[in-house]
Amino acid sequence: MLNFTLIAITDSRREDLSGDAVEDLIKKAGHSVVERRIVRNDIEEIRNGVRDANGDIIITMGGTGISSKDLTPEALKPLLNRELPGFGELFRRLSYDDIGTSAMMSRAFGGTTGGRALFCLPGSTSACVMGAGIIVRECEHILREMRK
Repeated sequence: MLNFTLIAITDSRREDLSGDAVEDLIKKAGHSVVERRIVRNDIEEIRNGVRDANGDIIITMGGTGISSKDLTPEALKPLLNRELPGFGELFRRLSYDDIGTSAMMSRAFGGTTGGRALFCLPGSTSACVMGAGIIVRECEHILREMRK
């Protein structure tokens, strides 16, 4: 059983429906959500949320678009030890099947930081569920490879 931290990044919500859906998916896969947070779209708040996280796998939700308020990649890519470009590529490919060419505006990404896996998803519930589905299927393999 792996431990997950879920971080919703938003300036407009205090409820986290995407996090609820992702937590349900993680628990059905036999893993645990040890922590959930909501942080503002602020580079330092986003970084601190990830730095302080307790999970083996951290999933952020929100802030990966192209608007001026979307700061997740700018906040977190500098923290990566290694990027997993295939995650973002696969996410956008599967998103294309659902939403068409607007999938190209997603800056979803994954990587490793401080001995943990980090995945950054858009904030919509459907995108989070799809992305978390990818992560849950590979999470044990990812951590095993990281820890070699």
